[in-house]
Amino acid sequence: MIETGRPAAIGFALAALLSGCASNTPAVDVAAETARVDSIIRFAAVQWAIGKDTAAMFRHFAHDSTLFWFSPDSAGTLRGFAAQRQLVEQVFMNPAFVAVSSDFRDMRVHLSRGGDVAWWSGIIDDRNTWQGRPAEWENVRWTGVAEKREGDWVIVQMHFSKSEEAMARELRPPEPARRAR
Repeated sequence: MIETGRPAAIGFALAALLSGCASNTPAVDVAAETARVDSIIRFAAVQWAIGKDTAAMFRHFAHDSTLFWFSPDSAGTLRGFAAQRQLVEQVFMNPAFVAVSSDFRDMRVHLSRGGDVAWWSGIIDDRNTWQGRPAEWENVRWTGVAEKREGDWVIVQMHFSKSEEAMARELRPPEPARRAR
């Protein structure tokens, strides 16, 4: 005698089990998480310096060797949390450094399907002074990656760069003054 109901019952049970597992996965509120990441990266990467709130800033960076960022100059490349702490203490907490303001344009934040990785891109103007003289980044491209670790977003990678056109303008010698005839 051939049983035809058993394979169908097994298939139905398996489908019910798999659909039940999928529905137990918490849904990611993409809009809320994207807004949260956007707020954290703006504050942790730049705006913290206005009030010199290092505790809040450090809370939003990976506290291990995975932290990495490129700056427009090679001397600013940073590897690991210890290097970041040293940079903050030696440069940004130095009384000679004063954060003035920052503006962000064309910011785009994307979230992974699983909701535990985010990446962003945008343009930043970061205005500061060093010993009273301007020390600014204007029209700097900014990309990065954040991970959600133990429920909190932490920055693990950033890249700041200037366009080739901007670098050419900065490196071009000034044109000689023209004489009036």
